[in-house]
Amino acid sequence: MSGIDDVALNFDAGNLKLLNAILAIVMFSIALDLRMDDFRRIVRGPKPLLVGLASQFLVLPAITFLMLLVVNPMPSVAMGLILVAACPGGNISNFMTHRAGGNVALSVSMTAFATVGAILVTPANIALWGNLYGPTREILQRTEIDPVAVAITVGFMLILPLILGMLVNARFTAFADKIRRPMQWLSMAIFIAFIVVALGANWDNFQRFATGIIGIVILHNALAFLGGYLTATAANLSERDRRSVTIETGIQNSGLGLILIFAFFGGLGGMAVAAALWGIWHAISGLALAAFFARREVPECATS
Repeated sequence: MSGIDDVALNFDAGNLKLLNAILAIVMFSIALDLRMDDFRRIVRGPKPLLVGLASQFLVLPAITFLMLLVVNPMPSVAMGLILVAACPGGNISNFMTHRAGGNVALSVSMTAFATVGAILVTPANIALWGNLYGPTREILQRTEIDPVAVAITVGFMLILPLILGMLVNARFTAFADKIRRPMQWLSMAIFIAFIVVALGANWDNFQRFATGIIGIVILHNALAFLGGYLTATAANLSERDRRSVTIETGIQNSGLGLILIFAFFGGLGGMAVAAALWGIWHAISGLALAAFFARREVPECATS
């Protein structure tokens, strides 16, 4: 692990633009699941959504901070985990929630609200927890990250595709129904393929550091799932809602994390490797957790 704080992964402007485009496709595919009725339903019963957003934007960063105090990883790795925890839910959470027998409408609504809220909350969480944790404070001071620039990046990469997808779903419903599932699978495949290609260009550094980071990433992801489930349980949500909140908390938008790392942190090695490993591992762990949930029947008497 020696030297990981000083290594910058090779990721040129063309690759960054490609990653931006891929993330836009991912968000567009998510928005094809969104209808105004989903938001009206949440307004009538907002408790599960508020619990889910609190789990994602308050509980997960706090758990991350406590984990870092115990594990004490290299500063750039710690900064990468803080940044991932500050991102909104990932693109495959809705698909996994469906497979898990969770509340898909809640999952989709959480993704939408978290994505919009990320414009303000993501840069705020990066600044707050990054400065609270001593080893990462120097990275933030050295980087001089601009919260407004982060907010603008998040807005363009997430909000515009979200609005476009909702418009397509509202005005061309039949077309949206036809392309919804293929787009979700395609976006996930493209994103994973891009990570593989990007890592291939930096394979020596990735191979050098990945084995020292993967254990921390697995632990962090497991704590995210656990924190989501315990938060939803403490709030007395129904089992279906608990599953949604659990998956939304443990599936993070690591694609956005990579964009922020390469755009504002110069591709700092520990941050980039941690976010890339998150992008691969949370797909594996999320599918495994969804399969576990799917084998357990949801109690009929469970209510929110």
